[in-house]
Amino acid sequence: MKEVCLKIKGMHCEGCSTRLTKVLNNQDGVEDAKVSLKDAKADVQYDENQIGLDEIKEVIQDAGFEAE
Repeated sequence: MKEVCLKIKGMHCEGCSTRLTKVLNNQDGVEDAKVSLKDAKADVQYDENQIGLDEIKEVIQDAGFEAE
């Protein structure tokens, strides 16, 4: 199990962070994702055998946000 903290750009309201949390938690291989609007970050625990960091960043981008 790996854990990563990503800076998220493009969130404007609590709805954005809630939606991104749901999107991430619905991905195969993501064990837990917590998105903070206040801190503009996402803490993601994932199984690297099922999903990679690049795929997680792509999911975030597809949801309309930027991940660093």
